[in-house]
Amino acid sequence: MPVPDYQTMMLPLLRRFAEGRTRVVDCLPALREQFAITDEEAAELLPSSGNVTLISNRANWARTYMGKAGLLKSPKRGYHEVTDLGLKFLETNPAEISNKVLEQFSGFTEWRQAGTKPDANDGASIVAVALAAEQTPEVVMEAGYKTLTTALTDDLLSVLRDMNPIRFERLILDLLTAMGYGKGDLSNSHMTKGSGDGGIDGIIYEDALGLDAVYIQAKRYAPENKVSRPAIQQFIGSLNGEGATKGVFVTTSDFSAEAKGFLGKVQHRVVLINGQELARLMIRYDIGVRARTTYVIKSVDEDYFGEVGLG
Repeated sequence: MPVPDYQTMMLPLLRRFAEGRTRVVDCLPALREQFAITDEEAAELLPSSGNVTLISNRANWARTYMGKAGLLKSPKRGYHEVTDLGLKFLETNPAEISNKVLEQFSGFTEWRQAGTKPDANDGASIVAVALAAEQTPEVVMEAGYKTLTTALTDDLLSVLRDMNPIRFERLILDLLTAMGYGKGDLSNSHMTKGSGDGGIDGIIYEDALGLDAVYIQAKRYAPENKVSRPAIQQFIGSLNGEGATKGVFVTTSDFSAEAKGFLGKVQHRVVLINGQELARLMIRYDIGVRARTTYVIKSVDEDYFGEVGLG
């Protein structure tokens, strides 16, 4: 089954600690067995981190929240024990442990309320929001990031559709160059003339002699005006006329199913980039956007705190 949320993990985790386990990582096999978590599910990574598994993240937050409630204590780094309060609570044979259940413990409520005070630091505020949403702070931040990115995507597309056509074509060349085409050198690209361009808006040369090139077509269309198959056929014809085999067709709208299907019938290597993908690429490669605020998620540096010889 999918990895359960951190609240579902609380009671099983507390019981594992009561049995004598002292580290979260030592509890994970038992949690996997109890919740029938497959190897693939156990390997799932937290979206905001490239090396932290979802199951480990949620188990650690479950441990943190129970620690704030006083059910667990950590006499040293990475080592956890059930407190007398935790043992007494287990003796009541609870059906579950959740944030609501933890509210009966003063330590938890005081910690939770600290995050809602006007002078609360950013970390405490994020925790307060996460608790209200019954999610881990990482999930809350990830959801917030996705919401902001979606709004930015819409804003970018609005700007692009109102942009001067020539400026739009230049932007596409800037983007492809930032992505590494033309060896990342803007001088290896150029725009074609505004008229009589044969359906080609720009060219990026992949080698110094211009023997290998990527030909570009860029269309600013309204969302409802999809690029049709005839437009793709015309673009392929323009590539034939130039003796070219590679092309990129970019639009601020989308492509019809017939247009996409037509590419399977030709030998040319043509990439279609619709409005949503265009905006995502601009955000990824910092074209037309700038960083406003940066949040860095840090964790304990295990190497720094490792055992150091004294001799």
